[in-house]
Amino acid sequence: MDSITGLFQKKGVKRFIIFALIIIILFSVRSMMNLILLTFIFSFLMNRLVSFTTKYVRLNHKLIVIFLYTVIVGLLTVSLVKYLPIITLEISQLIKQITNFSTQSPDNPLLGFLESVISSEQIKSYVENGFSFLLKSFTDISKTSIQVLLAIILSLFFLLEKPRLIEFTGKFKNSKIAPFYYEIEFFGKKFSRTFGKVIEAQFIIALVNTFLSVIVLMILGFPQIIGLAIMIFFLGLIPVAGVIISLVPLTIIGFTIGGIVTVVYLLIAIMVIHAIEAYILNPKLMSSKTDLPVFYTFIVLIFSQNFFGVWGLIIGIPVFVFLLDILDVTDKEPVQPTGN
Repeated sequence: MDSITGLFQKKGVKRFIIFALIIIILFSVRSMMNLILLTFIFSFLMNRLVSFTTKYVRLNHKLIVIFLYTVIVGLLTVSLVKYLPIITLEISQLIKQITNFSTQSPDNPLLGFLESVISSEQIKSYVENGFSFLLKSFTDISKTSIQVLLAIILSLFFLLEKPRLIEFTGKFKNSKIAPFYYEIEFFGKKFSRTFGKVIEAQFIIALVNTFLSVIVLMILGFPQIIGLAIMIFFLGLIPVAGVIISLVPLTIIGFTIGGIVTVVYLLIAIMVIHAIEAYILNPKLMSSKTDLPVFYTFIVLIFSQNFFGVWGLIIGIPVFVFLLDILDVTDKEPVQPTGN
């Protein structure tokens, strides 16, 4: 009996049990996972933006938070009112254009090549989930808007009361659940340091890729630029696979407007943009732990997509990096024992 009690008092065993309990609790509230993830992402990104702003603007913390949220909510509102009908129309036109190409050109060699690429089950799964992400976002706009609004409100209150929240939460250190508090604090710090940083990096990389891609598409004369920009940004949040998914409709549209020459120019431009991401953005924004081999990246995306659906394509890599951090998987060389 004493041995069992001693086993459960070991730090590693206790940490594993508490981590398992956290997973069980999250699984039990999986219907709220969209709201939980959106709230965390908004809170983390806005906290970083507030911290950046306070370095250059000497104002009260709460005033800066309210100002930044007012600007962002205002921009979102104007964008929804002014551009949502345009975006919806452009996306429907893109889908119609791709459908017409596939039905009117059954013997087209380019279409045959794309079908052979997409025919594998996993790539097909990525493409379907990528497009379903876009379609669900715009067809179920009311539900998505409510979740985004709630996430913004929760993140606003979190940042406004951040010092008070930290002070109040610290009271649990001397409570009867202190062991749980210290372990949850450990996992919380690890989670924000890895998951949050990777999400932030993916967000910045997606923005840069979208900006560069839109310039290329405008030069090549692509139609429906706003719709394509929205598609490239959301798919850009998916590491590696997002490039493959977005390349399919872009290649088809490029072939319809300019033939094989436009497709070649497009592929060269995408390769250059991807090289900028791989050799400039990733090393600066990602830590060494996120520099995963492509094989690992795809394996993680396969499993995360099967378990979490569309969200798995976006959060799969950050969650995996979080687990690596917990397991202390680093790039440091092990210390070799010295011989006599």
